[in-house]
Amino acid sequence: MHTYLVVGSGGREHAIAWKLAQEPGARVVVAPGNPGIAADLGDESCVAVQASDLAGLASLARELNADLTVVGPEAPLCAGIVDVFRAQGLPIFGPTQACAQLEASKHFAKVTMERAGIPTAAYRTFVDVERAIEYARGAEHPLVIKADGLAGGKGVTISADVAQSVATLRSYMSHGQFGQASQQVVIEEFLTGPELSFMVVCDGTRAVPLATSRDHKRLQTGDLGPNTGGMGAIVPSPDTTPDVEAFVMAQVIEPILHVMAEDGTPYVGFLYAGLMLTPSGPKVLEFNVRLGDPETQALLFGMREPLGPALISAAAGHAVSLGEFEPACCVVLASAGYPDAPQTGKRIAGIGMNTPDTHVFHAGTQHREEEWQTAGGRVLAVVGRGGSPQDARKLAYQACHAIAFDGMQMRTDIGLS
Repeated sequence: MHTYLVVGSGGREHAIAWKLAQEPGARVVVAPGNPGIAADLGDESCVAVQASDLAGLASLARELNADLTVVGPEAPLCAGIVDVFRAQGLPIFGPTQACAQLEASKHFAKVTMERAGIPTAAYRTFVDVERAIEYARGAEHPLVIKADGLAGGKGVTISADVAQSVATLRSYMSHGQFGQASQQVVIEEFLTGPELSFMVVCDGTRAVPLATSRDHKRLQTGDLGPNTGGMGAIVPSPDTTPDVEAFVMAQVIEPILHVMAEDGTPYVGFLYAGLMLTPSGPKVLEFNVRLGDPETQALLFGMREPLGPALISAAAGHAVSLGEFEPACCVVLASAGYPDAPQTGKRIAGIGMNTPDTHVFHAGTQHREEEWQTAGGRVLAVVGRGGSPQDARKLAYQACHAIAFDGMQMRTDIGLS
């Protein structure tokens, strides 16, 4: 019987905790967790230790005698939680702070990709706003402007013209829209094609792929509106082929692992490559050093084998097998005003009971006065699984249509567009 500590409080962490809890006899504790996790796995499953309290999390892991700590969000990884745990001999699954620079700094990721020969968009990095503006004025548009540091998935702007580029650069660099994270920016060429989320489990030298997925970033049906943290996902991706997956493993994943190991910082943990399938071949848009959200909710709901033993093995540097994945679809229900100014405190009706083939993962909810209320931008992630992606979509949307709250935003084309 294994004991797991999961770090984080969102929908992704709910899905990770739920999946770990499917292992017979497993005990799962989430820090700090959320009310939906407590309702799903029991009140004792959530402990009020924040994801930023690295010393407190280490103490909790020791108190639990946890067989493994699994880190959901990027912030504690980039802050060095794995280094803290390893220094105390505590088993943990995730990359060290040195490896986490792949997400903590877009510039670091681009330089590392260049060293590894990984295909990616052409780019320039700037720390001076006037020089960045001068470059943007002479560059072909659209352009992609990225805050260099962590910005909660929101520090990316696809700029249509010079005026928007100038306004974005001033907002990022002069007005501190994302604080220190946007004091340095990366400006990239705009790539076209379907996006592919490619995630793997790494043991330091090897990687085993999870099922592919497609994340739908834009807020509105038809791929319209602003970029968000993700409005839904389909597993497997409808855009990939075995040849594409083999290319990504050989030309992206294996080279990045080789470079990290060569630098004396072998990569252990989940690694997420976000790719654009361009007319000239797959190119990497970004690396994340954790699982994607909302891809995780679909991915783990469709995973047939237990997750925990594989992660324990990988954390110890041993080879892993992940088994097969069923098709699954995740639809995000978001608050009015999301992503810029989410409205909270709205009563949620119809969450109801989960079924063997549908599940509601909580991301931004609170439970007050005997009712569920909205408490964040992305409120719920509703997942269905079935024999085909179409079956999974149908079940997910059936469950979505039973849920309602004032101002609820939901795309109707997840898995289609």
